Amino acid sequence: MFEFDEEIVEALLKESIDFKRLYDKHTDLNREVDSANTSDTPIEDMELEGMKKEKLYLKDQMAQIIGDYRKANAA
Repeated sequence: MFEFDEEIVEALLKESIDFKRLYDKHTDLNREVDSANTSDTPIEDMELEGMKKEKLYLKDQMAQIIGDYRKANAA
């Protein structure tokens, strides 16, 4: 997800409860969306779209935290 920021993500997962919560929720939603897209289990389009929007919102929040971390730790 944040391939270029792996070290920062690892640090934040250890240091920030908020970031870990967002990361875990995003991971869960990603699994659910992938499952809905690849399985025969019917899911309403509106529900799937809502899940995708929430996933994007979580990613945006994590990107903001990563940016703040990068600024705070710039040398």
